Amino acid sequence: MTATASDQKTGRAVAGEELFQSLARFVVVHDGQSSERAERIADQAVAFLVAAATATVPMVPSDDVDLGLHALILHTKEYAELCAQHAGRFLHHNPKPGGGARDPEKVAASARAMKAAGFVVFDDLWTVDGTNLAQCDADCGRPYGQA
Repeated sequence: MTATASDQKTGRAVAGEELFQSLARFVVVHDGQSSERAERIADQAVAFLVAAATATVPMVPSDDVDLGLHALILHTKEYAELCAQHAGRFLHHNPKPGGGARDPEKVAASARAMKAAGFVVFDDLWTVDGTNLAQCDADCGRPYGQA
């Protein structure tokens, strides 16, 4: 049976409207994204976090989704609550300055894992732009939530 869009989960629904709107506003203000794009980024960031909690593949966000993930992490109380609720533990961000580019294969695998977990995935946000691979000089493609 193929899931339809109405059967799929959204990060927005998981986050709740108050957190979701705060994340989207953060991405608009701090990352210069349009409101519509920021909402899509925020949705994917929350969905990524929930999928990472149980994924069997290394989870690596795209450059775009990482903007929302950073916004989510900075909402520390809500981030910790989502981690506890969906992973049963705190999922740490693993910065490694100067670590290099994202692995496109791992980014693609992460999007597939989100789809397998039942989430709507906005494919256009799951790209790795060849001129912007080391987006925040932070995670170097290491699996999210692992030390």
